[in-house]
Amino acid sequence: MTSFTPADFEFTFLEEGLCALDFIEQKMKDSEDAFFVGDLGDVLQKHLRWVRAMPRVTPFYAVKCCDSRDVVMTLVALGTGFDCASKTEIQLVQSLGVDPSRIIYANPCKQISHMKYASAHGVQMMTFDSEGELMKVACCYENPKLVLRIAVNDAGSMFAMSNKFGAKLERCPLLLEQARELGLDVIGVSFHVGSGCTDPDPEAYSQAISDARRVFDMGAELGYNMTLLDIGGGFPGSDDSKLKFEEFTAVINPALDKHFPAHSGVRVIAEPGRYYVSSAYTLAVNIIAKKEKIEEQMACDDEGDGANKRTLMYYVNDGIYGSFHNILFGARYMPSLHKKPKLDEPMYPCSIWGQTSSGVDRIVEQCILPDLQVGEWLLFHNMGAYTIACSTTFNGFQKPDIHHVISRSAWQWIQQISTQGLPAPVEESCPSRTPSCWSRESSLELLAKPCL
Repeated sequence: MTSFTPADFEFTFLEEGLCALDFIEQKMKDSEDAFFVGDLGDVLQKHLRWVRAMPRVTPFYAVKCCDSRDVVMTLVALGTGFDCASKTEIQLVQSLGVDPSRIIYANPCKQISHMKYASAHGVQMMTFDSEGELMKVACCYENPKLVLRIAVNDAGSMFAMSNKFGAKLERCPLLLEQARELGLDVIGVSFHVGSGCTDPDPEAYSQAISDARRVFDMGAELGYNMTLLDIGGGFPGSDDSKLKFEEFTAVINPALDKHFPAHSGVRVIAEPGRYYVSSAYTLAVNIIAKKEKIEEQMACDDEGDGANKRTLMYYVNDGIYGSFHNILFGARYMPSLHKKPKLDEPMYPCSIWGQTSSGVDRIVEQCILPDLQVGEWLLFHNMGAYTIACSTTFNGFQKPDIHHVISRSAWQWIQQISTQGLPAPVEESCPSRTPSCWSRESSLELLAKPCL
């Protein structure tokens, strides 16, 4: 694995006893501009949680989700692989010392110049789902290791994939035969159940794994020796989702044991993106303007008097053309106060709007907040996935600054893992919890939980 020093990163060490929220409070004093704070210790915790819950599945981080250099370097040090979809993403991870064997070019529709770059730089694993892609690979790729992407049920996801990518099962024999005629090596199968599940159905993974087994069998009939299964992404990135990560793995692990048991020799990988980064980031936005709306209400009965309903409109310095881009696709966000309101403080129905001149730039349609003033702050948690990576500078408004933090204990863990790998489970006779005899089972307990 690649080892880094603090000088390679741009993070700030958290002092003993402090957490990312303390860092946010300090940053609020420096400027009125919106900003992100990303806790790299949270990324580490997610990795340890993954290893504990799905030890057979190697994560290949989906760089498109958040391509922050500090995040990618952290995952390089932790030994993950990387799902890259373009020349630029391949360049990023290889500039950090990632071996080509740790990269899957997981874009079934690739630009030829990008393919030539990947081939010249040793990236062999790549996905395909059509005859046209096979012809492109045969013409311009040296020694490719192909992974057939199949279409699966992704009806419960916010961002469906199978309407754009993936071959239907009935098409797979034809594609495998064509690959064989072109002299191409198909090493496995991939799928993706969709990203950002709004009505999550972990059983979609079970069915997809079963479908992948059928394609493996098709390949065997044609003489292929497939050795790779890629179960894609779609894993929740925070514990406020409808289903927890472990509820997904409780379905995936038995399905793998049934269709691809450990003795089968099939290597299993996945493409988590939001799982690793969503909960690591918090966005702080400043209230730059405020309006009050008074609506006259009808009397509720013959004896009652009419009353006025007071609602507040807050305008903040980020919006749907920036970090809240996913609102356009159905995502919903709710703010938090950076300090607790007083017990007797009145609360009001509110809406929250972005700073651009667009009339649709609304972040929150309705929420309940106290009477806040211009210059006060709101926090949005779980903001690491497809936020920074998708933001624009529409209307000339600049993207929020990004600050990364990490505790010294989390940094020591990352350094230890990067040089020695994850430790084996500690025997009961182990006399102490020194860095040389960590326990995977206790790893999450040893790290301070982020207070975001």
